[in-house]
Amino acid sequence: MTVDVRAVTESEFPDWQRALRTGFLRPPVVSDEEVADRLPHVDLARTLGAFDGDRVVATFRSFRQEVSTVGGGSLTADAITQVTVSPTHRRRGLLRRMMSGDLAAAKERGDAIATLIAAEYPIYGRYGFGPASSCSEWSVDVRRAGLDPRRSGRPEDGGRIDLTDADEIRKIGPEVHRRLAGVRAGVTDRSPRDWEVGTGRSVQSGPWREPYYAVYRSESGEVDGFVAYTSDDKWDDAKQPLNTATVRDLIAVTPAAERALWHYLCSVDWITTVRSGYRAPDDPLPLLLPDPRAAKLLTYADMLWVRVLDVVRVLEGRTYPVTDGLVLDLRDRDGFAGGRYRLDASPDGASCVRTDESADLALDIAELGVLAFGDESAVRLGRLGRVEELTAGAAARADLLFRTPLRPFSPDIF
Repeated sequence: MTVDVRAVTESEFPDWQRALRTGFLRPPVVSDEEVADRLPHVDLARTLGAFDGDRVVATFRSFRQEVSTVGGGSLTADAITQVTVSPTHRRRGLLRRMMSGDLAAAKERGDAIATLIAAEYPIYGRYGFGPASSCSEWSVDVRRAGLDPRRSGRPEDGGRIDLTDADEIRKIGPEVHRRLAGVRAGVTDRSPRDWEVGTGRSVQSGPWREPYYAVYRSESGEVDGFVAYTSDDKWDDAKQPLNTATVRDLIAVTPAAERALWHYLCSVDWITTVRSGYRAPDDPLPLLLPDPRAAKLLTYADMLWVRVLDVVRVLEGRTYPVTDGLVLDLRDRDGFAGGRYRLDASPDGASCVRTDESADLALDIAELGVLAFGDESAVRLGRLGRVEELTAGAAARADLLFRTPLRPFSPDIF
């Protein structure tokens, strides 16, 4: 029987949810409460299913997203999520059909890029996606860190830390998050729905444990950061605490806020280990400790994947630290954004146009997304065979143009 790929209807949404849970190896049971909570926040026109008869055997959904660029700008993205193919229907081209249709629609809408978080690394390069940001996760042995626990809640910079609740976080959090997008590329926007889900005020995909919330205010009273964290309850045989604080969300937009929040977490009574949650790949956490060896790296992996759909908007939508011009020959086997482009950039702005000039660099469209967000070296990509240098020294010049002092980071999984 032919498998039909199309948008799902409201009545088919519960079956689509069951197929999604099956693909993610979660119990294939969907409650009426869950359907009622999620359906109003889903664009059914962008929610695709593959139907074998009446059964949903693959899922795919996209939504509008804003992603911060180098220099504090933003790009409209086609954010792709909830992609599954049931184990009975793998290797039949269903993902290719859903992805191709969605990217074509995104191109038609005028989205500059498509984005996703890849559960598995090898899948999405074939569709023109490249890993544009990375994440790290740390475990801190508080007893070795060397911090003075008497400083808990009393930052040395004159600011203060206050405990608060989810209601206040939903009020102050969006502005702090927007400020983060102004200083770091790769930050994806959070909708009001995201704040509701992130603070436990909607149906959750798993058991919810209410976190503790703490806010950092500068000496002038401005909110420059906050943290949400949970704690377990473990004690050893000698009645000594062995509790771990696990960070669910930590956003800091100034160095003082970042230092104060980490020092606070490492000074809470009974906490002997702090797990950082996903952080930027260049997060300063270890070096904020008197003994950086107290922080152990647990995870270093790719985070946000980017697929360029509009070369001009992507390259003109960021800032550049130096003045130079490069001609890029971009290969795109799906035909959305390939061709030859001339980029002329300076600290005052940039222009990008199609050209017939000889190219300085040749690369696949996936590599352009990686370079445009500033997290990769064109020289290193050249050594890997993923960038071809056609003009001597062009890769080194590209590094000077594209690299950024702060590496991109995407705090949210979607």
